[in-house]
Amino acid sequence: MFLTNNEIPVKVIVKTTIDDQETMELVVFGSYIQKGQVGYLKYEEVMEEGEVRTIVKLSEDEILILRGGAVNMRLPFQRNKRMIGHYELPFAVFETTTWVKSMEFSFENGSGLVDILYDFFLDGDHTGTYHMNITFHKRNPII
Repeated sequence: MFLTNNEIPVKVIVKTTIDDQETMELVVFGSYIQKGQVGYLKYEEVMEEGEVRTIVKLSEDEILILRGGAVNMRLPFQRNKRMIGHYELPFAVFETTTWVKSMEFSFENGSGLVDILYDFFLDGDHTGTYHMNITFHKRNPII
């Protein structure tokens, strides 16, 4: 991964729990950059379908997850507002809706936390209550 001067190399742990029952965890390496009041967390993952690049745009009032590659997705989060996004697969495009119950973002001393509890709707159908927790920590770059 090629880093610009402002990017901080990080270890990223993404943990998602659906309806307090099913939990998925992803551990990857990525980068974090702060531009003004907005932070950007970037990482890549390899899935059966292929590579997926993820950018998480982070601010106090809004979080946006963008995924591109084998899966294309736009998943916005904002407190007290239904947010419309999309989930695109090779055979179909689905409308997504999120309704945030709680949301937190912090970054300090090379460590960050994103914590979102939300209801998720796919094409209008409630698929569950999701709890996404993303932690990331500064790491030494690989030379």
